[in-house]
Amino acid sequence: MNVEQLRDYCLSKKGTTEEFPFDQVTLVFKVMGKMYCLTGLEHWENGKPAVNLKCDPEKAIQLREKYEGTVIGGYHSNKKHWNTVYLNEDMSDDELLTWIDHSYELVVNKLTKKQKQELQLL
Repeated sequence: MNVEQLRDYCLSKKGTTEEFPFDQVTLVFKVMGKMYCLTGLEHWENGKPAVNLKCDPEKAIQLREKYEGTVIGGYHSNKKHWNTVYLNEDMSDDELLTWIDHSYELVVNKLTKKQKQELQLL
């Protein structure tokens, strides 16, 4: 997977926007204003692409055990709820897409009733 494929996939999800809220190199994808995926563009340029994804705490631990070294506690994030996933290593693109979906769904499930209704109208 390359950064354009990641971007296209995230932007295909309903209600997703892309922003650079922290600096000019950290690309953040949000649904209804809430983060679910972020990546440092300099990592892609340096050949070590990675994404931070929200994750159920129990599943986060399982992923870190299954993909030791490829999945770690979220860099600069709450390590209980976020994982950093290094791409193009042990994890297939299809599985990565599954974890992006999981992150997106976790955020959507925590939206207010009003936000969920707005999302459905998009």
